[in-house]
Amino acid sequence: MLMIINTKKITNTFRAFRNRNYSLFFSGLFVSQIGNWMQRTGVIWAVYTMTHSAFMLGLTVFVSQFPSFVFSLLGGIVADRYSRLRILMVTQIASMIQAALLAILVLTNHYTVWEILILSGALGLINAFDVPARQPLTHDVVTDKADLPNALALQSSMANLARLAGPAISGLVLVKFGAGLCFLLNAISFVAVIISQLLIRLPAYIPQRSETKIGSELSEGFTYLKNTPSISMIMLMVSFTSLLVLPYNTLMPIFAKVIFNGNAATFGYINSFIGAGAVGGSIFLASLKKDVDLKLILLVNTVIFGISLLLFSHIVNFPLAMAVVTLSGFGEMSQITISMTLIQLYSAKEMRGRVMSYMAMAYFGMLPLGSLLVGALSHKLGAPNTILCEGVTALIIAAFFSGFLRSDRQELKEKNHSIN
Repeated sequence: MLMIINTKKITNTFRAFRNRNYSLFFSGLFVSQIGNWMQRTGVIWAVYTMTHSAFMLGLTVFVSQFPSFVFSLLGGIVADRYSRLRILMVTQIASMIQAALLAILVLTNHYTVWEILILSGALGLINAFDVPARQPLTHDVVTDKADLPNALALQSSMANLARLAGPAISGLVLVKFGAGLCFLLNAISFVAVIISQLLIRLPAYIPQRSETKIGSELSEGFTYLKNTPSISMIMLMVSFTSLLVLPYNTLMPIFAKVIFNGNAATFGYINSFIGAGAVGGSIFLASLKKDVDLKLILLVNTVIFGISLLLFSHIVNFPLAMAVVTLSGFGEMSQITISMTLIQLYSAKEMRGRVMSYMAMAYFGMLPLGSLLVGALSHKLGAPNTILCEGVTALIIAAFFSGFLRSDRQELKEKNHSIN
């Protein structure tokens, strides 16, 4: 009997894979995401070993993500007007070319830190069009819409599992072969996602002709957000968290090299333990019942995130620090995963691309600015004290938004009380 129950639970956890297109979409992106994390780890470690500067670490994240902030609204309009599958095909090919150029520069040993930053900026520009198309595309590849929340949670699990595997592989590759091979492997990984997208079968796309000017469409999107507090409040919370808390991992190379006296492999292990916590959190989300209160879980996980950063900031024992940073990965995961899920569930179909572009703006805009802030603060306060401040800030954000995040639960209680 117990085995039957467990089998049903496992089937429920992975029910979105019943959709053929989603399975193809998922598998291709999974391989590519591992490559992306290998490249991201390689870029940050290469810049740090060349400069030994916390500010340059922040600048690297800023340059790689700020273009996404600037152009994400345009990317959202494009995603609403054209075939998202074709847009994704173009962005993945462009990302493959970017990774190949980066690999050629490093493998031929003819590169400077500024060349790495320029190519990182190019990837940020590509992502401005990739994210608003990729996130809503999940709706198109899931045939049974009842499986959509599970599909979004599994997609997050995939991203976090890649975050677990990518840095671990990258750390070993960096020690033995250098950053160039990380970039080359990432370029090769895009072959998988391109093939999977070619195999996806969707109804013929019917172009949506629009006489509305881009400025008007942007204004419509903003007005929609203003009139939909269930979305705008979540987006505001993401903005604060991305600016003041999520950039904590910008300082991980310093912890790896200075606090724990390690090397590139140590840096990879830290990121992998963060990823392990995120994977656990994603699987937990995927296993939740359909009617669970996601906003309450977001509140609890934000508190967990803040407490874990407080603890991690001044631990010098590496095994103990890894246990705590795994917990921070669990809490961090919900900041984007649950927020993305709620926003996609609440947004109207015709506005989804623009809504996701504003979400990308909130995340990719605030995160690079926060990385610059964290890099500058680390020069003044030191890396441990900076992360301590980020932990305190996470708890303040949780307290500030607690009323909104508990509103549905309170309304349900009042409704049940009135019925009784």
